[in-house]
Amino acid sequence: MQKLFLTFFYSGLSPKAPGTVGTLASLPFGLAILYYFGVGTLFLATVVISIIAIKEINKYEAVTGEHDHSSVVIDETAGIWLTLIVAYSITDFWFLAVASFVMFRIFDIYKPSIIGKIDREVAGGLGVVGDDLVAGLFAGLGVQLLWNILQKMSAF
Repeated sequence: MQKLFLTFFYSGLSPKAPGTVGTLASLPFGLAILYYFGVGTLFLATVVISIIAIKEINKYEAVTGEHDHSSVVIDETAGIWLTLIVAYSITDFWFLAVASFVMFRIFDIYKPSIIGKIDREVAGGLGVVGDDLVAGLFAGLGVQLLWNILQKMSAF
């Protein structure tokens, strides 16, 4: 059961780009929660997933001795869902989905600023999940900024 959770329904077992595959697998779930139940429910789900993920990653790391194993992608789930929460006011569903995915992967892969610092310096599940949550926050802000720029450009 732990493996199912940490790999987000085994999407993290992808032989190539497990973080990207995990994000892609998590995105429709987040979009469905947002669409059918609203941003408050997605926020609550993200908080719950994050707390459980931190605890389960700590247990996993204690047993395996491996920090931030590539198959563990539940942190990507929390990150992409936070991206959607921050960018939820965007009215174009497809723009929200595509821009959130792309922006989150950029921040998660390149880990600029504090994201990289958290990734390098915070141990255990908090470090694994924390950098993705901050990447999700930055990505959501980036999606909002891009949307606002495009809206202003289309007004001309």
